[in-house]
Amino acid sequence: MKRLISILNIEFLIKENAFKNWRMILFLSTLAVIMISSGHSADNKIFKIAALNTELKAVKSDFIETKKQLMILEKESTVTSVLSEKGIGPATQPPIKINITDE
Repeated sequence: MKRLISILNIEFLIKENAFKNWRMILFLSTLAVIMISSGHSADNKIFKIAALNTELKAVKSDFIETKKQLMILEKESTVTSVLSEKGIGPATQPPIKINITDE
């Protein structure tokens, strides 16, 4: 019973040999602060990863949309219709083959 009363009165922190108790309390407090800091750091990294994944999905979607538009613009029918508006049509004569002979 005396031991419980002494703990409740915090006598272990005010006695003559209480220095080692204070050192242990400070050590445990420092460890607790480090653990809390580490937990917050991990949470921040998780939120950052989630934001980057969302941004990655948006960029992939933009890439696919741009690639789709490029494929439409690369079609021969699209190219000929755009060029015909400018007065350019397909060639009527076949291309000439140039042969180079070594001397």
